[in-house]
Amino acid sequence: MEGPLSGRERGGSFPARVENAVSIALLCGMAVLPLLEIVGRRLWRTGIPGSAALVQHATLWIGFLGGAIAARDGRHLSLGRLTDRFREPYRGVLAAIVAAVSAAISLLLAYSGFQLVRAEWADRQHVVPFLPVWLAEAVIPAGFALIAWRLVRGVSPGWGVRAAVAATAGAGMAFVASGLILGTAPFLAALAVLLVAVILGAPLFVGLGGLAVLFFRHAGVPLASISAEIYRLVTSPSLPTIPLFAFAGYLLTVGNVSRRLVRFFRALVGWMPGAVAVVTVLVCTFFTTFTGASGVTIVALGGILLPALLAERYTEKFSLGLLTASGSLGLLFPPCLPVILYGVVAGIAVDQLFKGGFLPGVLLTAIMAAWAVRGGLRAGAERTPFSLKELGAAARDAKWDLLLPVIVLLGIFGGFATTVEAAAMTVLYAFCSEVFIQRDIDLRRQFPEAGTESVRLVGGFLILLAAATGLTGYMVDAGVPQTIFEWVRQTIHSRFAFLLILNGFLLVVGAFMHIFSAIVVVVPIIAPLAAAFNVHPVHLGIIFLANLELGFLMPPVGMNLFLSAYRFDRPFMEVVRATLPFLLILLGGVLAITYVPALTTALLR
Repeated sequence: MEGPLSGRERGGSFPARVENAVSIALLCGMAVLPLLEIVGRRLWRTGIPGSAALVQHATLWIGFLGGAIAARDGRHLSLGRLTDRFREPYRGVLAAIVAAVSAAISLLLAYSGFQLVRAEWADRQHVVPFLPVWLAEAVIPAGFALIAWRLVRGVSPGWGVRAAVAATAGAGMAFVASGLILGTAPFLAALAVLLVAVILGAPLFVGLGGLAVLFFRHAGVPLASISAEIYRLVTSPSLPTIPLFAFAGYLLTVGNVSRRLVRFFRALVGWMPGAVAVVTVLVCTFFTTFTGASGVTIVALGGILLPALLAERYTEKFSLGLLTASGSLGLLFPPCLPVILYGVVAGIAVDQLFKGGFLPGVLLTAIMAAWAVRGGLRAGAERTPFSLKELGAAARDAKWDLLLPVIVLLGIFGGFATTVEAAAMTVLYAFCSEVFIQRDIDLRRQFPEAGTESVRLVGGFLILLAAATGLTGYMVDAGVPQTIFEWVRQTIHSRFAFLLILNGFLLVVGAFMHIFSAIVVVVPIIAPLAAAFNVHPVHLGIIFLANLELGFLMPPVGMNLFLSAYRFDRPFMEVVRATLPFLLILLGGVLAITYVPALTTALLR
């Protein structure tokens, strides 16, 4: 959701610089504490008291501070700015309505957080000595309130418009918070207003959080329940890996890792038919694995790989489709963020999910590489003669980048570190490699840029996650999963039919929901259903993630389609048509993953 803020209001003012600095300091502290924990265990046979709790609560603070930064910079995920298609004065009026609805929902979520803080104040519990729980939780209402203000401020530079939007948001908040929403007609009217706002361009967290708020108030349940669920999930033990791995991924992105990897993979497979296309698949897979966001891969690598593909006589349609589809690969390999989040939500050991996802991930990458070879043969693309000398030179140039997966895998599966500690090791390795060895990152300019981008990404995601968590909590309390479970049990009797319906359902979910919010909302519903049909929990997780991986490519709202159209300045439907063949071949791979469980469970034995 973009607002007409000036560069000074966005990120150049003194308060914005302070905000960025504090968020980066928190992120660095999150990386340092687990490293000190490792050192303490090795040297003194003891860790640092309370360090795990501090890291978990730092995730909460980074999430809400990053969410406020994302609101400041207009970077919260939405379905698109439909308001821009209208002429003035209608555009301004509709934008003001969207901002008022968004601010009202944000204020209601802030009120929910305030209720939770007030309850914790009475309990006098502490996270660690000198840090009461209520103080740690205070970032929830403060963060949502700051987001609300920035949504109001972003609608217009004029204070008159801002005042009108703020007054409307306050009235909307009062209406929902009062008992008026208990009636059926006001409840349905509020739902309709929320739906229209989301369609017009309100952030997705407003849609999910708004549904949670409206359902809870209509049922007469205190709104503090929403923030209690948010606090429970965001401070879970495995969630700190998400900001840490995101930080490491952005450190790699702002350096010259992409150029070194392209050179290495080209030297390795350049002799094959479709060499550059195969390189595209491999490099995109590597990048997405570490950034956890296919959009980052497309934005970071598109400017390098698209001209390379066109220069090798691949058609523009093939090149565009290959880059868009390859951006979604890599989501099943360690240390990708969606796998970690799935493990947190489903209560499954993350290392088991990484083991289960390895062979399916290899299958999807191999399918894309094979299609790339076919495209190279049809295009008559030139091959590069294999040169052991060039391969050696490229490997020496990229050796520090290629060693990174080894560090992560040894940390997680070698028993040297927990998943959070392995994430901190990854940050340290990426930092030392890019700053001191490769010297691609300047500490004054590029390092703060990587830190701010990481916090903005994590904040936008965690706010979305927080809103989705509230909605999930209501659905569980209302018995929705149990109702669906009973219907499926009475209607579907075949495991094959269940899996087929599950595939279709998840593809639809992937077409309309972001993968992070889908994990939080959908997993609690499908997990008990799959257990009833004896689907292995890890197998279900890989089926889920593989289908949602395709969701990035599914019209009408697949994220990769929008990002690719934006990055390469192409019409949206042109990107859809170019991506369709790749979507279909990947669908074949997802069906194989679904109906051949051994692909997932072989490494678990």
